[in-house]
Amino acid sequence: MIFKCPGQDSRKIKPELIKCGFCGYGVEIFSDELSRICPGCRKKVLRKQLPSCIDWCKSAKECVGEEKWKQLKGG
Repeated sequence: MIFKCPGQDSRKIKPELIKCGFCGYGVEIFSDELSRICPGCRKKVLRKQLPSCIDWCKSAKECVGEEKWKQLKGG
């Protein structure tokens, strides 16, 4: 049996409607994304980020992949 991180299960990714702080447009940001460009004003809209396994798990880099890990860690 292969075990997989529940954060990688695409069936658990959910959209969230975030109001753009610049123009008020409703921007859809998925739970695996940190930000999106607002279609209304072209500014970056950030989703509130709670601590996740990326912040504490020793295997996070291998689990999500180095590119996604760097994106999530802000570098």
